[in-house]
Amino acid sequence: MNTKTFVLKEKDIQRKTHLVDAKGQILGRLATRVATLLMGKHKPEYTPFLDCGDQVIVINARDIRVSGRKTKQKTYTHYTGYPGGIRIETLETLMAEKPTEAVFEAIRKMLPHTKLGDKILRHLRVYPGAEHGQAAQKPVLLEIPQK
Repeated sequence: MNTKTFVLKEKDIQRKTHLVDAKGQILGRLATRVATLLMGKHKPEYTPFLDCGDQVIVINARDIRVSGRKTKQKTYTHYTGYPGGIRIETLETLMAEKPTEAVFEAIRKMLPHTKLGDKILRHLRVYPGAEHGQAAQKPVLLEIPQK
């Protein structure tokens, strides 16, 4: 009987590329699923201190849905660094100007707020439409059931 604990190493990490269609998806539910894929928590060899997750491509970010009155009530805050430089934007205006930013921020905030989280985030690509330039990675379409 082998009593040694398995520890994943950098050279043993196998990454897949997932393609997620955000059309008609609820923002929070999509973000939790994508964050799980990016961290690698869906794999049996998940290791919390390694970047062992998969790469994720999100398309149709402009067609995302939110429930309730979040389009008018949800705000995104950014501080420029100058006195009086706080910028507050609603989800409605953010989706009109930068539709990928809302999806990117929702996923980013569900990842660890550490150096590892920054490294994990590099495996995420978000596109506003159906076209993406990642065909060479041979992405596998991931079906997320709608509720």
